[in-house]
Amino acid sequence: MKRRGPGRHATLERYILGEFLLAFSVSFAFFFLVFFANQMLLMAEDILAKRAPVWDVAKLIFYATPAVLALAFPFASLTGALMAAGRLSADSELLVLQSAGVSPRRIFLPFLVLGALFSAGSFVMNDALLPLGTVNFSRLYRRILAVSPALELTPHSACRWEGLTIVSGDSRDGVVRDLLILDTPQGGKKRIISAGSGTLSEGEPGVLTLSLQDVFSQSNDPARPGRFEWSKAESLQYNLLLRDISDMSLGVSPREMSSRDLGALIRERQKAAEARSVRRSEEARDAREQAADAYLKALVRRTPAGQAVSELRPLLERVAGLSVPAAEERTLRIYRLEYYKKFSIPAGAFCFVILAFPLATLTRRGGRAAGFGIGLLVAVIYWAMLAGGQTLGNRIEGISPFWAMWAPNVFVLAAGGAAFATKRVMG
Repeated sequence: MKRRGPGRHATLERYILGEFLLAFSVSFAFFFLVFFANQMLLMAEDILAKRAPVWDVAKLIFYATPAVLALAFPFASLTGALMAAGRLSADSELLVLQSAGVSPRRIFLPFLVLGALFSAGSFVMNDALLPLGTVNFSRLYRRILAVSPALELTPHSACRWEGLTIVSGDSRDGVVRDLLILDTPQGGKKRIISAGSGTLSEGEPGVLTLSLQDVFSQSNDPARPGRFEWSKAESLQYNLLLRDISDMSLGVSPREMSSRDLGALIRERQKAAEARSVRRSEEARDAREQAADAYLKALVRRTPAGQAVSELRPLLERVAGLSVPAAEERTLRIYRLEYYKKFSIPAGAFCFVILAFPLATLTRRGGRAAGFGIGLLVAVIYWAMLAGGQTLGNRIEGISPFWAMWAPNVFVLAAGGAAFATKRVMG
């Protein structure tokens, strides 16, 4: 008896889902390793070079994992769909299924379902776990930089650190003897500091302190050769500023916020920006009126041109300054870019599936290998468009932050629609 109803193609759907999941797993492992290796390379110089504890490094890796997973989902969805559909097309299984009366829409349905699930998983990673991981990552990163500096004083050695050269003698119980410090303070002077002994300790956050005893200092100015300055002291504290700490903001960035919190912050800042814009418009109007009055008075009084220009210049500069967008408006545009990015990247997983299925019909002879290669090419193009959109949206005021972040997805959907129309997959 012929089977009918919704469960008619259950076996076929499970088969296609299994094929897609297998290809997705392989692709996901590849992209995870690529993004993970990139994250490790970024941390290697700043963290591993500072000889941070192994447990802290392991926690940094764990906190960085959500960012890697959020990026791996969309690109694995692309290559996985291309590999699965490419294999089915290369083995003529798509042709056999259509000859048996199975519609292309039914074949395509499992791809759409998994694509939607992958988008949802990517969004959860990007919106919930990534902000939490980034906050913990930044907090631990700052602490490691503060308590695990790269500078260590070893006996009978010379080391360079942040443009500073330190030569040390014998060392016992944490006290280094016969220290010599060569540095170049601001102003171009060269200074040599010698000390009978010294110890290295942690001062305030982001500061290392060399406590020196029996100190002799000599400096000279290259602009005044032959002239030297020297001084002696029983003790001296030489502070070294950790540049990594001083350059690091302690505030919460848009990337460290969920879409809900970031959206609320954007609305709050938008109201404040609109109020500031009204005030700036009123101030600009007043300044233009004052400039016009000053110009008319200069004409009536027949003020000399030079004097009139000097009187009008401050007013005109004020009008020009009020016409330039405030820094807060540029910050708001950056926040909007990050907000729309939180949705566009996860949605890319679904958009990629719509492109991958018809595109795979062009690789009938290549199968999985060709699908994987095409997937890498499309991923590079997509990432370049996303990075370019974020850069242009940040620098050019006229570009909408929404379209700057969603243009790559629109491009992928348009390419997928064109491929469907060309190959007549849906017909």
